[in-house]
Amino acid sequence: MRLCRAPRGALSNYRKFGPEPPDHAIGRSRGGLTTKSHLVCDGKGRVLAFILTPGQAADTTMMATTLEQIRVPGGRGRPRVRPERVMADKGYPSKANRAWLRERGIAATIPERNDQIAHRLKRQGRPIDFGDVQRLRYRGRNVVERCFNMLKQWRGIAMRSDKTARNYHAGLCLAATLHWVSTTR
Repeated sequence: MRLCRAPRGALSNYRKFGPEPPDHAIGRSRGGLTTKSHLVCDGKGRVLAFILTPGQAADTTMMATTLEQIRVPGGRGRPRVRPERVMADKGYPSKANRAWLRERGIAATIPERNDQIAHRLKRQGRPIDFGDVQRLRYRGRNVVERCFNMLKQWRGIAMRSDKTARNYHAGLCLAATLHWVSTTR
């Protein structure tokens, strides 16, 4: 008796040239070699801060690092470094992130993933408040997606044509700056 197996094709040869250097911020994910841009924007879709990581980096681990990059200068005094509220998608909920936000007095609108809800129902604990008011607030999170789409209008950013992370970061800074200039008129 012969087992019927589908043809596999050739094995992946992505190790041919060795690992990517750390200054490239390119990593292997399901889609191949990719880079993730972790971004914070204001309510008008203007970039406040961003960090580049290799594609396999988890979103939830980069939340605090990205939020710590915020520096919004005001008229006088120190620049503002802490938002009043954070709206994030289901890639960012974790106990560590919620505790970090709570320590700094930052309100959070982050829905729980289904596996977290099921786990919490098995054990006693404080439920996450995601009622009608939070759902209404969460509708405004599309501003972040529109910000990413605006940045990806630049072909070099959308295709990641720069080899080093420094050059790619500079392109993101330029696109974000031009967006700030065009929206403040």
